[in-house]
Amino acid sequence: MSLLFGIIALTVGISWYVQDRPQLKEKLLLRPYAVLRKGQVYRMISHGFIHADFTHLAFNMFVLWQFGSIIEYQMEQAWSATPWIEAIHPSFFVLYFGGMLAAALPSLYKEGNNPHYASLGASGGVSAVMMAYILLFPTHKLLLFFVIPMPAFVAGILFFAYERYMNRKGGTGIAHDAHLMGAIFGVVYIFLLDDSTMSRLTQAFMILF
Repeated sequence: MSLLFGIIALTVGISWYVQDRPQLKEKLLLRPYAVLRKGQVYRMISHGFIHADFTHLAFNMFVLWQFGSIIEYQMEQAWSATPWIEAIHPSFFVLYFGGMLAAALPSLYKEGNNPHYASLGASGGVSAVMMAYILLFPTHKLLLFFVIPMPAFVAGILFFAYERYMNRKGGTGIAHDAHLMGAIFGVVYIFLLDDSTMSRLTQAFMILF
């Protein structure tokens, strides 16, 4: 079983298991106050394995599967010359969980003194994987809102614009800054991992314009 499907299976299993166990779910939430004041650093990862409801879980896991299966395969090929490294897929592991950790940083900064703030969900890691796909395949067609076709890199630009706007607007109950930080991590990671990224993006812009 691939790392991706292991992550999806574990996330679905844990999210499902804690739905009727609020005390256990509470221990896994990202609570910046508990991270900074009580040293519960594990919450920066554990929050990515639980979700608010089935819709939240299903959407995140669908997007992760849609983009992650291709990204994991590409990263496997990049490491295929070294079998023991290929077996643990370090690139995908760092991409996903690095995005999750990065996504936790804004709430640590803004809500570190608020004992009542909490967040949950895998969106940070999912955003990192999605942006990795966009940078590796900028001219591939994506469906905005599952309806409107457009090049992947255009969808990426719209993603950043939308998340930034909603983050500044506030009041949505969604951690848009977490989405942004996860996506930024994905962008930085792919630029560091693949030195042909900029030329690929330049060619995509030239095709469009």
